[in-house]
Amino acid sequence: MSTIDLTAGNFEQTVLDNEIVFVDFWASWCGPCRNFAPIYEAASESHGDLVFASVNTEEEQQLAAAARVTSIPTLMAFKQGALVFSQAGALPAPALEQVIAAVREFDVEAAKAAEK
Repeated sequence: MSTIDLTAGNFEQTVLDNEIVFVDFWASWCGPCRNFAPIYEAASESHGDLVFASVNTEEEQQLAAAARVTSIPTLMAFKQGALVFSQAGALPAPALEQVIAAVREFDVEAAKAAEK
């Protein structure tokens, strides 16, 4: 599965309707974003059971601001509708695979219970 484009209109529904969603916040003028794009696309193709989405921060400035994105690229991961990972900077492929594995293993319910 290739990446999907997210906008303010479909962001929340996409995060809520899918078990795990990765979101890459990027811009066309950003060199590290362009370097990360093929790594992110390859991961999306090898993990077809997950949703990989992208937000063009130039076109979706309000969405990027609402997500508190201050540096790009920024990768976020949502599991069961909860933000479970957020990091600025382009990741090499092995590091992205580690993040994907960690998000798969992350127990959202246990984390929510620990907050109480």
